[in-house]
Amino acid sequence: MGRLQRKKTSGAKKKKKKSVASAATQNVQKAADVREKKTARAVARSKKAQAAKSVASKKQPPAISSATAKPKTNMVQTAIQFLREVKIELKKVTWPSRKQTIGSTAVVIALVLIISMFLGIVDIGLSNLIRVVLQ
Repeated sequence: MGRLQRKKTSGAKKKKKKSVASAATQNVQKAADVREKKTARAVARSKKAQAAKSVASKKQPPAISSATAKPKTNMVQTAIQFLREVKIELKKVTWPSRKQTIGSTAVVIALVLIISMFLGIVDIGLSNLIRVVLQ
């Protein structure tokens, strides 16, 4: 607990600041390079997807009779995917213990009772005041 720390000389402090600053700029440059590569890949993918769509749209005739069945299947698949994602997110939740839940519930109930009593007293007081003023 009682360690003695030596004071750094001002030269050592400056060197450390410079090295930290240069490391930070290098990290920023690396992050920018990674972002540029990702955007380039995304653009390339979107161009390929557009080209594939244009080729596919030329081959298929417009107005297919199975289009009415497609949204139902798509909606069911979307609902199933949503429920899967909900399950995954619920696994990440940190659930409170039984003791914490009971304590929090007691606090909420007590505050609701206190506030409702306060508002009831204010309501009765204001209604009596208005009765007196109107008579």
